[in-house]
Amino acid sequence: MDHLSKAFLQDRPELADFSLPEKVLQFGTGALLRALPDYLINKANRQGVFNGRVVVVKSTDSGSATAFDKQDGLYTICLRGIENGEQIDENIISSAISRVLSAKKQWKEILELAESPDLEIVISNTTEVGIQLVSEDIKETPPESFPGKLLSFLYTRYRHFEGDRSKGLVIVPTELLPKNGSLLESIILELAHLNNLEYGFIEWLEESCTFCNSLVDRIVPGQPAPELVKSLQETLGYQDSLFTVSEPYCLWAIEGDEQVAKILSFQQANPESVIVAPNIDTYRERKLRLLNGTHTLSCGLAILAGFQTVSEAMEDEAMSGYIKNLMFQEIIPAIPVDIPTKDAEQFAHQVLDRFRNPFVEHFWTSITVQYSTKMKMRNVPLVLEHYRKGKLAPMYFALGFAAFLCYFRENKHSVQDENAEYFKDKWRNFAPEDIAQEVLSDKKFWGHDLSKLPGFSQRVSQFVEDILQQGAASVLHDLVIKNEAKSLTDTPA
Repeated sequence: MDHLSKAFLQDRPELADFSLPEKVLQFGTGALLRALPDYLINKANRQGVFNGRVVVVKSTDSGSATAFDKQDGLYTICLRGIENGEQIDENIISSAISRVLSAKKQWKEILELAESPDLEIVISNTTEVGIQLVSEDIKETPPESFPGKLLSFLYTRYRHFEGDRSKGLVIVPTELLPKNGSLLESIILELAHLNNLEYGFIEWLEESCTFCNSLVDRIVPGQPAPELVKSLQETLGYQDSLFTVSEPYCLWAIEGDEQVAKILSFQQANPESVIVAPNIDTYRERKLRLLNGTHTLSCGLAILAGFQTVSEAMEDEAMSGYIKNLMFQEIIPAIPVDIPTKDAEQFAHQVLDRFRNPFVEHFWTSITVQYSTKMKMRNVPLVLEHYRKGKLAPMYFALGFAAFLCYFRENKHSVQDENAEYFKDKWRNFAPEDIAQEVLSDKKFWGHDLSKLPGFSQRVSQFVEDILQQGAASVLHDLVIKNEAKSLTDTPA
């Protein structure tokens, strides 16, 4: 608590906050969870609404929980941005987290929490690759996968409460996957069968536990740059190893009924930020495609063109023009659900303003984590829908995909992607002029033979050669600045 001792003079949690019951189990320690669900829970607690704290499970070996322990789970959320024409500069000390437990070292303590009658909710953010079926024995200490850990936890709870139907949990994954709650539920049920768990437990899972599809929307960079940390410490007068910088905009859309809304009572303190509704497809699609899809198609290109942060790129006429044209000319017409064009365009303008936020250092390299999985989940459906609607080779999609391929060729980039070796191997074995055709035709990897889309492979291939010969910045300038007056989306390849 020493690190934050001066903070108590400015914005201290009430002592009662530290004795609130532990109502939430959270898988993941990342900045997004700290700045969105934990932020919302903290806000509700301050208003006397939710009155519950979060136990966090650290599932990976990377990083350390020491900072949480030293600071008694306290950390500072720094909201920075422009909202309704006014600058937001707000610092909030969150006391939502009660403790952080290591799955590897403290699995027994985690399972003991399953026996708590106060527990009501499970939240997760394990990235898109975290929700996968791994055939494993859930009696391992701990199981390897996130679904394995969750199943072990739920089974422990079922047995402790002897199948009490009132002791089921509301489970809200926030991983950016279509129907993430339904997907997680299907994996949990299949893994339960693989472990030969009794029918009574499977029935309890299906009838007493509620898996909610959900969507989170808030730009939260990773670890702040040292210069920013130093500035914050000087301004606030204390040290914090967990400074969490975020934009003001915040949305958590959760698919559920009135009973779910009752359990997720923190929504009452955040009615504009937390939406509990029977269907959240519109919220999910517009965010997944226009914000995340744009990020994914732009990140490799921006890095190759020499930009470090999103806001820096938005100051460049060519890069910001690419992002705007990509969104309005190619992504909006290809969103695979029925969203009124006016609504999509309004949201796109909001996204552009959020990208321009000079107060949030959102590094492009953080967006490239699990780059290939994000490209497959976020953008391949857009390309397919683009062609389904009868359009010809998309120019901005193609350039984004070409930069994606070239990014994996650059050895200087430290690529955090489980498929990095796959792409590096392609570059080792195929000439630059063949790489697009070779990768796009891999139906097993993409789920579709993308090389069969008329003109797409040829256009991607040409951009690959242009990037390698001229550099990404030059290609961007030629595409956006020289051709500003005309739309290239429907130009035949």
